[in-house]
Amino acid sequence: MELILSQIFNGVSLGSILLLAALGLAFSFGLMKVINMAHGEFIMVGAYVTYFFQQFIAPALGGENAAKGGLFFILSIPAAFIITGALGYLLEVLIIRRLYGRPLDTLLATWGVGLMLQQLARSYDSRNVPVTSPDWLNGGLMISDALSLPYKRIFIIALVVFCIIGIYYYLYRSPQGRRTRAVMQNREIASVLGVATRRVDVLTFALGAGLAGVAGSALTLLGQIGPQVGTGYIVDAFMVVVLGGVGSLPGTIIAAFTIGIFNTFLEMSTTATLGKVLVFALIIAFLQWRPNGLVAVRSRT
Repeated sequence: MELILSQIFNGVSLGSILLLAALGLAFSFGLMKVINMAHGEFIMVGAYVTYFFQQFIAPALGGENAAKGGLFFILSIPAAFIITGALGYLLEVLIIRRLYGRPLDTLLATWGVGLMLQQLARSYDSRNVPVTSPDWLNGGLMISDALSLPYKRIFIIALVVFCIIGIYYYLYRSPQGRRTRAVMQNREIASVLGVATRRVDVLTFALGAGLAGVAGSALTLLGQIGPQVGTGYIVDAFMVVVLGGVGSLPGTIIAAFTIGIFNTFLEMSTTATLGKVLVFALIIAFLQWRPNGLVAVRSRT
């Protein structure tokens, strides 16, 4: 029972990491139909924001004590959201806006932007760099002698829950969220009714980029970061969005935790590589049966 509970927790924690990486993509790809290949680099930017806060903000807050206390880390999360959101805003205004309806051109353009961001990070420091975790995130919650739940993983799960609640209230309880859903469902009718569709586009893309920055900030708790820290999550993020159902936030949430739990149990019974291959095979088979994903968005068409 302890082994099963441990694997379930590992699956939920893996699913929460995948969900953090996929939430931003659920806006840019799921809602806006923009294939953003720079999403992994937005995750990297968020991770480096946390690193720079450790290097430059923590000394101003009290040096080593501030680093161990974690105040710089808490401040870096909203800073990563704002900075990567501003970067996404600029990308949409300067490039994406001119490429709507041209998915291949959008893919190539964002891929080029991603390469530029990676090279910029390598120019600063090509090595992997560590970020000091707050003292209160070290250790774990002891359930029994053989079952311990790491505080870092619990914090990431709590951060995911906070982000989901915030996105829910934004989409379903705010005027801007209602405009966003209206534009994504029927752009022409929303425009006729007076909704500024261009403003909705840029704010939605900036929100997706900001969520990627939050994911990057959280990933600093799991190990060292480098110029390619977000590259390993881009495929999994697309997989989560497609499996959940393009444009469906509940589907994205369900898909992330389903993939995390399945991946954990398959890796336990096989190997890490074979487990991931089996997860991909199961997803492909499921999409053959249900091409619209777990939760399909209903429309008149």
